[in-house]
Amino acid sequence: MLATDNSKIDDVTIGQLLTALAARPDARLVFHYDGRAVKPGYHVTEVKAGQFAALDCGANPESWTEIFIQLWDVNEGERTHMPAGKFASIIRKVSDHVALDPSAKLTFEVSDGVAPMQLHRASSPSIAGDEIHVDLSPRPASCKPRDRWLVEQAKADACCGPSNASAKCCA
Repeated sequence: MLATDNSKIDDVTIGQLLTALAARPDARLVFHYDGRAVKPGYHVTEVKAGQFAALDCGANPESWTEIFIQLWDVNEGERTHMPAGKFASIIRKVSDHVALDPSAKLTFEVSDGVAPMQLHRASSPSIAGDEIHVDLSPRPASCKPRDRWLVEQAKADACCGPSNASAKCCA
């Protein structure tokens, strides 16, 4: 089994998502997960923000902010997928009462009300006709010390790799 390099995965923040949605407020916002689109009647049932402090597996202190958006994946009447502007207004309404850091890690909690909630990260939005698509993928566990090491290795390879053999190595 191969290890996944999570440092190369697109993981959009709430600020990036809202900026993208602002450009097309009338476009339908369609989330995709498990190989399919959410149902047109989906609801944003909860938005919560948290500040976390932890100790990682290398005994390093960690702290971060995270925003959780809960999607209830249901059909409801004759509804269509929510316009991007409506989704943004829901987030703005929440921000009137809860401090939302635009650079916070963004996690979607998705369930159809029957299956257990699943945690997903979001990719950068893409435009498809009159829709904005956001792909959600399962949020995997990671080893932060290993992730930091991979980032440092990538920097070293970019600076000191074969294509930069004559360049002075980064320190």
